[in-house]
Amino acid sequence: MAPRPEPTPRAARPPTAEAARPPTAEAAGPPLRIAVIGGGPGGLYAAALLKRLDPAREVTVWERNAPSDTFGFGVVLSDETLGGIRDADPAVYEALRRELVRWDDIDVVHRGHRMTSTGHGFAALGRRRLLELLHARCTELGVRLRFRAEAPPAAELAATHDLVIAADGVHSRTREAHDNHFRPTITTHRCRYIWLAADFPFEAFRFETAETEHGVMQLHAYPFSADSSTVIVEMREEVWRAAGFDELDEAESTARCAKIFAEALGGRELRANNSAWTAFRTVVNARWSYGNTVLIGDAAHTAHFSIGSGTKLAVEDALALARQLGEHPTLTEALTAYEAERRPVVESTQRAALASLRWFEELAGRVDRPPRRFAFDLLTRSRRVTHANLRLRDPAFTDTVEHDFGCPPGTPPMFTPFRLRGLTLRNRIVVSPMDLYVAEDGVPGDFHLVHLGARALGGPGLVMTEMVCVSAEGRITPGCSGLWTDGQADAWARITDFVHTQAPGTALGVQLGHSGRKGSTRRMWEGIDQPLPEGNWPLVAASPLPYRAGVNQTPRALDRAGLASVREEFTAAARRAARCDFDLLELHCAHGYLLSGFLSPLTNHRTDAYGGSLEGRLRFPLEVFDAVREVWPEDRPMTVRVSATDWAEGGTTAEEAVSIARAFAAHGADAIDVSTGQVVPDERPEYGRSYQTPYADRIRSAAGVPVVAVGAISSWDDVNSLLLAGRADLCALARPHLYDPHWTLHAAAEQGYEGPAAPWPAPYRAGSRPPPTGRRE
Repeated sequence: MAPRPEPTPRAARPPTAEAARPPTAEAAGPPLRIAVIGGGPGGLYAAALLKRLDPAREVTVWERNAPSDTFGFGVVLSDETLGGIRDADPAVYEALRRELVRWDDIDVVHRGHRMTSTGHGFAALGRRRLLELLHARCTELGVRLRFRAEAPPAAELAATHDLVIAADGVHSRTREAHDNHFRPTITTHRCRYIWLAADFPFEAFRFETAETEHGVMQLHAYPFSADSSTVIVEMREEVWRAAGFDELDEAESTARCAKIFAEALGGRELRANNSAWTAFRTVVNARWSYGNTVLIGDAAHTAHFSIGSGTKLAVEDALALARQLGEHPTLTEALTAYEAERRPVVESTQRAALASLRWFEELAGRVDRPPRRFAFDLLTRSRRVTHANLRLRDPAFTDTVEHDFGCPPGTPPMFTPFRLRGLTLRNRIVVSPMDLYVAEDGVPGDFHLVHLGARALGGPGLVMTEMVCVSAEGRITPGCSGLWTDGQADAWARITDFVHTQAPGTALGVQLGHSGRKGSTRRMWEGIDQPLPEGNWPLVAASPLPYRAGVNQTPRALDRAGLASVREEFTAAARRAARCDFDLLELHCAHGYLLSGFLSPLTNHRTDAYGGSLEGRLRFPLEVFDAVREVWPEDRPMTVRVSATDWAEGGTTAEEAVSIARAFAAHGADAIDVSTGQVVPDERPEYGRSYQTPYADRIRSAAGVPVVAVGAISSWDDVNSLLLAGRADLCALARPHLYDPHWTLHAAAEQGYEGPAAPWPAPYRAGSRPPPTGRRE
């Protein structure tokens, strides 16, 4: 094969007006002249890999610091990342393999208890040593390394190079220069942390809490060589200030941290390396490339250090970028494919990292948990390690946590009973309320009987009705069911009788609510939250604010007489619910409906005693609760569903959500059903697996009240994890029960559980094992 011609040195060309135009990436063929901004692991590895894959490339790395300068100490790499490096560049892999320190254990030290979990598998090395290895590999391959050299602006490099790789970190100048295109979102979080080192190797990855007079502090530590460990000290901003760290220099902070965690360090000192207290910043970009400039690593995205993914993500970015450049004929296609490949992986990692970060932000609310439960909670904080996963890694540790929880031998956590007042639920699974929109004049029919009956036969501890409206004007749609007439009550009694007779042991709960300003709309499949084309009825609310201005009608603000009338509607419905023999009653104070509209400052603009402060906004919902509790049988429990956040600026705060829960508990609520959002149309939820459960966790910890967790809980493994960690007492699932009415029974079968908490109905017992799916010889 003939040698490839050397690329024309573009830097020698005279500058033209073209340089000022947005760079393009339309040129066919692989990029031959490549600029890398930033000499961290991601930038160096990208340079080495691209040069190795095509020696004809001219690759230059600009790094503002000296070769020996580095920040931080140890770097953790996963086996998955190391496998990618091995496949892409065996020489780099072999060099790394010889340096890696490996271990399997995690130590959690809390209130004098040291708990060890094994089977986790870590690999680390010093950041300086990693950079030295990458420097050597780049030099060997012919990459130009320009140290102590500020890179020219990315726009200039883009005009003189085929490809510009911006690996210039969390404070990326490249990203800032083109922020209108990359559209970054940068979120600064609530803890301060500092990177330090200890001159001895910890035996395991160690997490330790220190409860000081100023607040809770946290140590993260792990070995990265035969004689050194990384030590990170972290605490909430207010704790950091109260402890006086904001007034200490590097040496003073280092000595103070060593004193606080003297037992973990064995009385040894810590050392610093340009170490400064900082607050973590999560970086998200709408786009990762602009013309022929592409972001990798922290310039494109960040993930909290508590899941050890910064260097891992940067190296994996480099691997993916190199691969896509080799597989696509144009740079535009390659950069598009690179982002398409990496973005889902990064977003998943960032969700896990955000869950971990918030766990440590809320650490003070968790320290009172029993030691092993605290350790399990910590280990499963990111939702990537789960109960089932941890059981595979370390069954002995998991057994002890289950024993402390009260699991009988062979019983998964979800199949332990739970008592609410005079009602004992045989397991921890709740079928969430699901609006069906098929009632006629508020009367539930055969569809309700089959829907609720099928779910009850499927084995959950509690099945909830849809929101049952307390008046015709309180309906969401014409298809909503109600309890404002005796005829409706008779229809509901037929359903409760079926559940109690045919699915004994399954409790049936009724959720009472009033639509407020979100009423008089079409059925969900006809246009959610859209007004009826005809036959609309007048609405009432806390304040005269339409749900969507110009779309939904403006409600009438309830006056004193209106408040009394609505309160009586709730009590009348509750009396009928008691006669129907429902086992539990839930008051719907969430999702922007009438009572929720009083609680949120976004929807309650009243100036009388029912508005203003949280105390005022709580007044009417508490009056309704008290009135209902008075007529609801004493031995039957009442729960309250709340929206713990509005997902909108100026809405209900986390602290207010806890206060709301405390208030209802003080008035006799037996549990709080913790949902979120749906209060205002311009909400911005942070969707993801189990995305609402942290709010239940916070309320349970801070208010000391049992909670029902909801929100994208889809697996029995998630349920077991949430329960064992102490984040919830009950778990409510909706869509999984639409997909599989026997979800609970199948969860039991899949876990090999055949106990009393999940009995198969006699006619269905033949289906308690999966049928054969093919012929077996």
